[in-house]
Amino acid sequence: MPDEEANDPQNIAAMAGDERLRQVRMEIYRSMVIYKYSYNFTWFGRPIIQCPQDIVAMQEIIWNVKPDLIVETGIAHGGSLVFYASLLEAIGGAGEVVGVDIEIRDHNRKAIETHSMAKRIRMIEGSSVADRAVEQVYEAAAGKERVLVALDSNHTHEHVLKELTLYSPLVTEGSYLVVFDTIIEDLPDGLFPDRPWSKGNNPKTAVREFLKTNDRFAVDRDLETKLLFTVAPEGYLKCIKE
Repeated sequence: MPDEEANDPQNIAAMAGDERLRQVRMEIYRSMVIYKYSYNFTWFGRPIIQCPQDIVAMQEIIWNVKPDLIVETGIAHGGSLVFYASLLEAIGGAGEVVGVDIEIRDHNRKAIETHSMAKRIRMIEGSSVADRAVEQVYEAAAGKERVLVALDSNHTHEHVLKELTLYSPLVTEGSYLVVFDTIIEDLPDGLFPDRPWSKGNNPKTAVREFLKTNDRFAVDRDLETKLLFTVAPEGYLKCIKE
């Protein structure tokens, strides 16, 4: 397929205007949560816990931005850290990944530290909004020309809004601040009975509040539209000014 056909704006626009498709998509989202669809995948041997479409989207972003540093809050099994590190390895250069998590379980830490991509990964244990963890991230970002941030830890409104406030200054013009699991706001209430987040209290509500007072970022609607399926609607924030 010729390159000019790989991203057809007319097809994407038609897809976006398909009301029945949008309805079906929301039905599928609900089932994806119930059956923990995002837990089905690994990257280079580590569980990544992401929707495949979002994995592809992050690949496109990272290839285009070529960040010197990627900061991720929320490590879990380390699949995303390994994913980001493998992309930086393919790009070349000295790009690094810093992951922050309130608890890094021993078996996950060992698996990440012994992975072939470990040379590009640094882990920080602590709350992503705690002073010491934030200080360490800023130390890692010092002198970096291109920084990308992905937020995927505690999904409550208060926590994500704090993360947005604390980490958004690190993101450089042309790069991205990606907020995962904004889809929670669009799903029926009660799908997360064992979690502190819900409809009205989630990453999307935090993003909307954040954007009211921050004009450095804009939602990348084009990216979101072509994905069709994403756990981060309104969550791909492009930095449009220094």
